[in-house]
Amino acid sequence: MRDQRKAEEIAANRYQLIAPLLEPGMGTSEAAEMRRRIASENGLSERTLRRYISDYRKEGFSGLKPAGRKGETSQPEWMEKAVDHAVLLRRQVPSRSIASIIQTLEWEEIVEPGALKRSTLQEKLAERGYSARQMRLYHQEPGAVRRYQKRSRNELWHSDIKYGPYLPVGPDGKKKQVYLVAIIDDATRFIVHAAFYPTLEAGSVEKSLRQAIQEYGVPDSFYFDNGKQYRTKWMGRMCAKLGIRLLYAKPYSPESTGKVERFNRTVDGFLAEAALEKPKGLDELNRLFAVWLEECYQKKSHSGLPEKRSPFEAFQRDRRSLSFASEGSITDAFLHAENRKVDKSGCISFQGDKYEVGLSFIGRTVDVIYDPADTEEIQIEYEGHEPWTAKKLEIGEFSGKRPELPETLQKVETESSRVLRAAKKTE
Repeated sequence: MRDQRKAEEIAANRYQLIAPLLEPGMGTSEAAEMRRRIASENGLSERTLRRYISDYRKEGFSGLKPAGRKGETSQPEWMEKAVDHAVLLRRQVPSRSIASIIQTLEWEEIVEPGALKRSTLQEKLAERGYSARQMRLYHQEPGAVRRYQKRSRNELWHSDIKYGPYLPVGPDGKKKQVYLVAIIDDATRFIVHAAFYPTLEAGSVEKSLRQAIQEYGVPDSFYFDNGKQYRTKWMGRMCAKLGIRLLYAKPYSPESTGKVERFNRTVDGFLAEAALEKPKGLDELNRLFAVWLEECYQKKSHSGLPEKRSPFEAFQRDRRSLSFASEGSITDAFLHAENRKVDKSGCISFQGDKYEVGLSFIGRTVDVIYDPADTEEIQIEYEGHEPWTAKKLEIGEFSGKRPELPETLQKVETESSRVLRAAKKTE
């Protein structure tokens, strides 16, 4: 059985491959050309892409997960060696195709003919960061850039982070820098969410996206820069779960996120005004910002919009209906997963608290599935067992009675030593 998280990562990668082919209204010839290009760039066959698309339309995100193979236990010993050689061949000539690499490995007798499949090697190289697409990021030539704008709301959202002022943050009252996370709708320039946060971490981005999706629906695509807050496994999983195409700007190309960058420059005017008010903390700064955003940006005429409409007016008058996900779907998409080792008391330590997992799992590493917004209860997963819920362990003034070990871990009584009997037979 494949690890559940690994299967979801593979499904997320597959979704990002086929996402451009799922765009509505695409002509047959255009789709065929795009399919050929994606297949060529990623070392896959067009038949594989068609299968991914068919599986996704039938079963959604779950259909993209790899099916378990009968009798599958672990990776063959020769696979790791083969992938090491494949990485070296790709690094020597980044444009080498998957087919060429496999043929070379067969000629050099590193793998048996037909043993290494193209799709398998492509996934292994992508895991290590050496897919054709990943390699091209470092070999692309700069080119001319044209302005573009989507036709309808929620076709594309941009996001970026801006450094804010220093404010008293936290119980110690020390001044620390705060950060603005903004998400803008491409077609209407409407800000679907923007707020200042105390840390420059992925959690701030996640909170912003969740609020935006809950209030304004699920967009077709997200477009981000290459900041580490956006390039996370969680981001890929969340987008794939909600059917969102995930796009990243090319390295060293700030023009590709120009709309949100332009908004950030507009925010400089607010920061100058806010400095005169001398906000005492983050909450006060966000209250001032909410008023400024509504009155000085959202409802103000925008030169980049038709008839110089305001972003608010453009978003409200757009005829495209908003697509909302259920609260359950959003919660599932925003779940996180981490590994923890169970200690000798049958508990795990997680975010500063103890959770009781069970004595039968002592010494084992379990998966912790949780909602960052609520960790009172977490879900525990372990291969071969149904997922179960663990609650925070309440530690009182007096220690409780130590629970008995399960029968499978208790000492088995015997009248003689099997070790000594076996040793005696060798005399």
